[in-house]
Amino acid sequence: MERYAGQARRLAYAVLGSIEDADDAAQDGFLAALKSIERYDPARPFGPWLLRIVANAAADRRRRLKVRTTEAIPVDAPTGELAPDKVTDRNAFRAALNAALATLPPRQRIAVVLFDMEGYSHREIAEVVKVPEGTVRSDVFHARRALRDALAPWKGSMEGK
Repeated sequence: MERYAGQARRLAYAVLGSIEDADDAAQDGFLAALKSIERYDPARPFGPWLLRIVANAAADRRRRLKVRTTEAIPVDAPTGELAPDKVTDRNAFRAALNAALATLPPRQRIAVVLFDMEGYSHREIAEVVKVPEGTVRSDVFHARRALRDALAPWKGSMEGK
C-alpha cells in the first residue's frame, strides 16, 4: 500500500477533483483489491491491476456523488406542476364530468366519448355502435347539450387548468 498510495491518490484525484474524495476512493480501491487478491495473476504487473481497481472505485464514487449533489432551487422558480388549488379544481371538474356522463343514455355517452375524447369520426362510431351515421351525429349533439347544461356552473372556471 505504501508503494502505490501516492499513485492511487493522484489517479483518484484526477477522476474526482477533490482530495477528500480521492483519499476515500483510494482507500475503497485498496480494500477492494485486498478482497479480490486471489484473482490477481502474479504473472502480470501488480501496479496496473491495483490502479485499475482504484480507478473503478473513483468512478463509482463520482457516480454516487453526482446523484447526491444538489443545487438550491430559487424560491421563484416555476415548478412545471399545477398548484394544489388547481389540481383540486381539476379533480372536482373531472368528477362532475364523470357524473354528467353517467346520466346520459349509454349510446349518447359512447358517441360523445368516442367523438370528443377519443377522436373517432361519426362514421367509425356508427360502425362501432351499429347505427346509422346520422344517428351518431344526433347522439353527439344531444349528449353535448346535456353535458353543457350539467356543467354550466363550471363555465369559465376551468380555463387554463
